[in-house]
Amino acid sequence: MKKALLTLLALTICGTANTAVLKIATITPEGSQWMKDMRAGAREIRERTDGRVQIKYYGGGVMGNDTKVLGKIRIGALQGGAFTPTALAALYTDLNLYGLPMVFDSEEEAAYVRERLDTRLQVGLEDAGFVNFGFAAGGFAVIMSNTPVRTLDDMKGKRVWVPEGDTISYISMKAMSLSPVTLPLTDVLTGLQTGLIDIVAISPIGALVLQWHTKIKYITELPLVYTLGYMAIDKKAFQKINSEDQATVREVMARMYENFDRSNLIDNRAARDALLNTGIESVSVGEVEYARIRELLRRSNRSLGEQGLFTLELYDEMMAYVQEYRLENGTTAAE
Repeated sequence: MKKALLTLLALTICGTANTAVLKIATITPEGSQWMKDMRAGAREIRERTDGRVQIKYYGGGVMGNDTKVLGKIRIGALQGGAFTPTALAALYTDLNLYGLPMVFDSEEEAAYVRERLDTRLQVGLEDAGFVNFGFAAGGFAVIMSNTPVRTLDDMKGKRVWVPEGDTISYISMKAMSLSPVTLPLTDVLTGLQTGLIDIVAISPIGALVLQWHTKIKYITELPLVYTLGYMAIDKKAFQKINSEDQATVREVMARMYENFDRSNLIDNRAARDALLNTGIESVSVGEVEYARIRELLRRSNRSLGEQGLFTLELYDEMMAYVQEYRLENGTTAAE
């Protein structure tokens, strides 16, 4: 009996030692469809690895902003997070590329470029120390405000929210004569309530989920910034998992992000309609003004590359694909 108990204890200790728990932070709200899908993926991974890999999500931003999450990853309190590109751009600058303002005119155009560059960016991120399972589009961030914004002149001097640490957005907003106000995501709603900020640039679904739409009156139909999200897990932590289980995690997570990539765009269109149904007014931008804004930001984007905020050669390759798409589809050339 004593020998059997010792054997059972040894097996229990061995099983615990062989269990990898990946703690992942996200701002995704508890109860949302996104979180339900993520937890379903975690259950599948646990079942298929016989419990050797367990994923624990901390939703709703309870782990703090990106800076705090990355700090917790460094000390091992977390193993990963769900991020926007700028969060890890300091480690891999080319994550900035898709989020440069006015690069893409449409979701189809962005998809065309991503088919050619996504894998390259994933490899670059992994070389920087984070395992990634793909990118999920979030739709275009558009200008939302309490006064109509139709022209560059309408933007002049207005206070616009810029995420913490987002150098590119800060410089780009300045280029449009806006006055950037840096705030953590959690303080933006209060900033809108108090008048600290006049304008936010966010996707309709983001505005709806975060309830920012309750404090704005107008949406400007300008595809300002193409948004996406991704999950990144510390490579050292991930490599402690055996190779077979790593493959399982990659398969399940990649499938989940492929689904997010498809469904998010559908959800974003539905969110835009929902915002308009609340009484928010749609504001259009004329063709001449659209071209003026895009040219201004094109010059600003290139200047940012020349300053080393991303690889200029890869930027040029991306813009060549944009131009290729526009020529093939009879739309305006990129340059």
